[in-house]
Amino acid sequence: MAEIKLSEMRDLTRIERIGAHSHIRGLGLDSALEARSSSEGMVGQTSARRAAGVIVKMVQEGKIAGRAVLLAGQPGTGKTAIAMGMAKSLGQETPFAMLAGSELFSLEMSKTEALMQAFRKAIGVRIKEETEVIEGEVVEIQIDRPAVAGAASKTGKLTLKTTEMETVYDLGAKMIEALGKEKVQSGDVIAIDKASGKITKLGRSFSRSRDYDAMGPQTKFVQCPDGELQKRKEVVHCVTLHEIDVINSRTQGFLALFTGDTGEIRAEVREQIDTKVAEWREEGKAEIVPGVLFIDEVHMLDIECFSFLNRALENDMAPILVVATNRGITSIRGTNYKSPHGIPIDFLDRLLIISTQPYTSG
Repeated sequence: MAEIKLSEMRDLTRIERIGAHSHIRGLGLDSALEARSSSEGMVGQTSARRAAGVIVKMVQEGKIAGRAVLLAGQPGTGKTAIAMGMAKSLGQETPFAMLAGSELFSLEMSKTEALMQAFRKAIGVRIKEETEVIEGEVVEIQIDRPAVAGAASKTGKLTLKTTEMETVYDLGAKMIEALGKEKVQSGDVIAIDKASGKITKLGRSFSRSRDYDAMGPQTKFVQCPDGELQKRKEVVHCVTLHEIDVINSRTQGFLALFTGDTGEIRAEVREQIDTKVAEWREEGKAEIVPGVLFIDEVHMLDIECFSFLNRALENDMAPILVVATNRGITSIRGTNYKSPHGIPIDFLDRLLIISTQPYTSG
């Protein structure tokens, strides 16, 4: 794998389903880090939210290296919600990966490999690329469909304009399909990536704002682009390290079908990716976005997992690790010793502990 592949990243889109925590948009704190009673999808747990806000501030100022956060409290006291709120407070592009402690023991891969994959899902890479784009307002789309079905492929013409110029482009079958997929119509302002042919709808032109009486809240109006139709633009892709790992180990995926591989990614692939990402960082082409890795039921992890986490926290690219438990003094799995929350003392020393309180009936 001489060259790290990026071309496939363009179409990576995240699908978010409506779930128990999909309404959370942050920690619901004011500018003085005081928790509002109900804000950004959060209700109650004011002291825990304020503590989480202080930790987010420390993260933003780079003062939490080698530490992790423990959310300790009874079931149903909003531990996952606070972890999600922390991720949202760090920014919309901040990766958030979630794992239950018991999951590790039901996977076909080794425990440490599963933890490594979870860690890399929570580390984002913002990659900057210079690319040629055609950007303009759609004046007209003409599509010529063949008279006889299957006789020939569709052809057409696309007229684009800026404030200074107007050009007609010939369309092939793939571009016609892409325009249909994006539901592009006259009056839309679009950008076409010349390298990949990807079409991005930027919004509707202000000149067409009176075309309709009623519009949805998602309708966005933009100015007609000025200057040349064709221009060089800096495009930013935000992907996780795990996504890059998967793309670059895909060639091994075909072998995996025959060898019964468990989906583990080889260490050499990761080393090459880490080296390449380090090069991009030095050249200013990429920056690392540390995300949040949330491990629920942390008391279910065994001594091997805790040893791995201890080491992983010292990595310079480590995400913010948030763990949660609802146990008191209990056995550390894999040993005969007991400790608070079932966590070894050396790992417990690294944790900033936030306790959550049960909700009252009122």
